[in-house]
Amino acid sequence: MAQLSLRGIKKRFKSVEVLHGIDLDVKDRELIVFVGPSGCGKSTLLRLIAGLDPITDGEFRLNDKRMNEIAPSRRGIAMVFQSYALYPHMNVYENMAFGARLMGLGKAEVEARIGEATRMLRLEALLERKPRELSGGQRQRVAIGRALVRKPQLLLLDEPLSNLDAALRSEVRLEIARLHREIGGTTIYVTHDQVEAMTLADRIVVMNGGRIEQFGSPRELYETPANVFVANFIGSPRMAMLTVEREGNRLTAPGIGQISLPRLPSSRERELLMGVRPDGMSISSGTRQDGFAAKVVYTEYLGDSAYVYVRMGDGAPVSVRCGPDTQYAPDTPVTISVEPEKVHYFSRETAQRLAV
Repeated sequence: MAQLSLRGIKKRFKSVEVLHGIDLDVKDRELIVFVGPSGCGKSTLLRLIAGLDPITDGEFRLNDKRMNEIAPSRRGIAMVFQSYALYPHMNVYENMAFGARLMGLGKAEVEARIGEATRMLRLEALLERKPRELSGGQRQRVAIGRALVRKPQLLLLDEPLSNLDAALRSEVRLEIARLHREIGGTTIYVTHDQVEAMTLADRIVVMNGGRIEQFGSPRELYETPANVFVANFIGSPRMAMLTVEREGNRLTAPGIGQISLPRLPSSRERELLMGVRPDGMSISSGTRQDGFAAKVVYTEYLGDSAYVYVRMGDGAPVSVRCGPDTQYAPDTPVTISVEPEKVHYFSRETAQRLAV
């Protein structure tokens, strides 16, 4: 069992504050993903939870026990680092046994735990190999196995796939998802890759500038982003964001065109930010009165679909998801239409989501 509570967590390095009052509750057996751009504070927050760095202000509780002053080795937490951090002179078995022996476990218990971890991670044939004799994916599985041997209440993973190629990233990501289900523990996973976050997480913490922008399920973040930052960060290709002026039920984008929509925000703001994801738009040749004018940049064929990348009249880049047979030549004039139920509205002043 591992339930976490973070209240008012701040971290300063000398005079620079990098975390600005983090409040977060994590339930038992959840797989939580911290995601955000480089420098947003996600790895720093993970290190505070692990006890590798001291908390400047605030309180961290694990299973309702205050952890601020507890040494890392006594927290019941294991962490897997981006760099694997394997001992090069030890074979796989010795690497996995090292931490368990420091816990004072007997030989039989160490062997039992290693046997269980190697079966879960499919490492039985690699126990005698040194790290230099392993692939990147195998090294990552050994690093995870070393953490599992300690049987932690909480498993922390700090960008564990960043050193792997695309094929291995997909393979190891599936292993991590399967492993989380099998061990039934609580896991916190840090990444800058929003695709990893969307595919792995029960809930996602989106961070930016040392603050939490939104905390929710992948579906909540994708379908109801709390602000412009989350809307742009979650989803690939990113959401198109246009500045529009409202007059009745018509929205006009200066220099681009205008459209009529039945659903508009209940707020009285005249200038809005209108966001639409690639699957919420359609494209047609030529120019039309009701729609946004654009010119094609290029078409990307993906087998089951195609993305048409266009540049709007004001220079804004936009991508539209189309059928696989769609093909437009560069510089072709087109009109972009939107599906009303898939439009998101944000305040131009605060960048926060507006209710419809």
